[in-house]
Amino acid sequence: MTMDRPSIPDGYLNLMGYVDESMVNGPGSRAVVWVQGCPRGCYHCFNPSSWSFAINQLASIEEVSQWILRNPNNTGVTFSGGEPFWQAPALAALARLVKEAGLNVMSFTGFTLEELRGHRAPPGAGQLLEMLDLLIDGPYVEALAINSPDSPVSSGNQRLHIFNSQLQGDISWASDQIEIHILKNGDRLVTGYRHYELDQS
Repeated sequence: MTMDRPSIPDGYLNLMGYVDESMVNGPGSRAVVWVQGCPRGCYHCFNPSSWSFAINQLASIEEVSQWILRNPNNTGVTFSGGEPFWQAPALAALARLVKEAGLNVMSFTGFTLEELRGHRAPPGAGQLLEMLDLLIDGPYVEALAINSPDSPVSSGNQRLHIFNSQLQGDISWASDQIEIHILKNGDRLVTGYRHYELDQS
């Protein structure tokens, strides 16, 4: 897959989606920010509609922070996608705003932590890493899939990094579960992970 990335205006994010009060994307009740764009094309990716880097929904960092903070049930924020680290500077700025309000911040990434700390990391990767309380790293690998109610990661190569020791006792969500959100406009949003064989029925 080619990675033709259009320019995103400063202070903005290119989003695939957003939802409040998710219980399957990290500890507690979380806002989830899905960014647009990922070059990996992983087999049985959970969000293939997020692969394209084309502009989908532009929203300012300030606007997204307001979405998150206006819902008092959001106790944390999770960045997913797509690949969050291709929009690392903007997400770092967003993370700073929500952390100032007392929320914790988590991200998924197809990169390994070592890659994100290396010289070939996407621009701003270090800024975003400094803002994170939790990170799940590594691409989803179907051959290493974990279909367990006890695992926070979805394939055996992935790792959970706990940067905030206060969250050590909160690692209780499972990767192999889903939830369905009914949005105000009537659309359904399905998030979390379910083993692909269930989709064959």
